[in-house]
Amino acid sequence: MAATRVLLVDDDEIVRMTLSGVLEQSGFAITTAANVPEALRLISDKQSFDVLLSDLHMPGAGDGLTVISAMRHANPAAVTMLLTAFPEMTAAASAILQQTDEILVKPVNITLLIEVIKQRVASGPPRKRIIETVASILERETTSTIQAWHARIEGEPLLTSIPMTFDQRCRHLPVLFRDLTLRLRSNQAIGTNALTPSGAAEHGAQRLSQGYRAAMLVEESRMLQVSIFETLQKNLASIDYSLLLIGVMTIADEVDLQLSRAMECFSGGPLCEASSVRGKISILEH
Repeated sequence: MAATRVLLVDDDEIVRMTLSGVLEQSGFAITTAANVPEALRLISDKQSFDVLLSDLHMPGAGDGLTVISAMRHANPAAVTMLLTAFPEMTAAASAILQQTDEILVKPVNITLLIEVIKQRVASGPPRKRIIETVASILERETTSTIQAWHARIEGEPLLTSIPMTFDQRCRHLPVLFRDLTLRLRSNQAIGTNALTPSGAAEHGAQRLSQGYRAAMLVEESRMLQVSIFETLQKNLASIDYSLLLIGVMTIADEVDLQLSRAMECFSGGPLCEASSVRGKISILEH
């Protein structure tokens, strides 16, 4: 019978040497990686592993969840296990346990580790999980996120000082979410403006005609980011952690870009003066 193939990822050289030595003596075939990039390279090289055993917290870009996500995509049948030096992780790890199969606290009991690995491998492939990108989650949760945003707005006196219907308050958001998911899937660099927001100027002009002040536009944009991030928080069980950080940065960048375009209408910028924008606002108001 072929030896169980284990990828061991830990930035601590002593831990790598100790664990790999003990596991090899117990009949496992061990490959080690000292950091996240090295682990990702081994996984992307299509090497076949039965088990991933990774430290959770490592210096540099990424962490153990990044490696877990990569293994989930490359080899969904692999058993995934996290090592952490923080005992409290086992008491508050429901979301993480949706990504991985086991969490063990350092210093790990070697006998227990070996037994857990054998049991997990013997039980067969882990339960199937749906791993989604940030874009897919926001696309799926657009309606609920808009509703959550509207409920938050309704509790803010600054914004409700101007009464509006649900449609008047939220009609710009489906286009904004469409722009946002397109941006997330475009791999556009943070801070660049290659994709022009399609509805931001119209939204700014509309809010100006409704009596908004600039501070109110900024506040509703801030609340939108909070609502989006709460949606991601509720979907941690299925989110692709390898794309989470860049996704959050992209969301913040895109929402701020949309706000910047809308704010031009408060300063007499060219977008607000464009006849096409005025025409669309006229249609919306009637």
